[in-house]
Amino acid sequence: MVTVLPGAGYTAEGPLLARPAVALRGAGWTVRTVVWDGVCREPDVARSVYDGVVRAGVDAAPGAVHLVLAKSLGTLALPVALELGLAGAWLTPLLTAGQAPEVRVAAAGLGESGVPALLVGGTGDGLWDSALAASSGARVVEAAGADHAMEVPGDPGRTGEILADVTAAVVDLARVIDRR
Repeated sequence: MVTVLPGAGYTAEGPLLARPAVALRGAGWTVRTVVWDGVCREPDVARSVYDGVVRAGVDAAPGAVHLVLAKSLGTLALPVALELGLAGAWLTPLLTAGQAPEVRVAAAGLGESGVPALLVGGTGDGLWDSALAASSGARVVEAAGADHAMEVPGDPGRTGEILADVTAAVVDLARVIDRR
């Protein structure tokens, strides 16, 4: 089961979440998606909702293989996913100091947790911390010049390549955890 957690202004219909979700659905995964009624910019509200959604998914399908696919604000679920031992694809996570300290701490401990994880970010994203990602123990997809939407301004061809790379990395993570 895949649980898709969107960002504050980036819905699950955005290509960075939609393309991997479609690929996983095509590979036989059940996909659950959080849809905000409007835009959620309140981290405390999002944290509580995402925590509840992730836990409810595990409770609803206790024998299933679970994967969290989260973008930006959705990465507030990283600590609960680690607590529950769930693999995650964390797209443009909130890694910089002061944004979401619990996400930063959880990301730093990914390697020690033994939980399969993917961190995705761009060097043009002010919320991305390349050094933390590299030392996390997770698989990292980092795109030079990509912003918080994983787009390279003025270069649609490169943006398309990044989207394809991210989708392939998420599908690969799903294959790995489906074999465990």
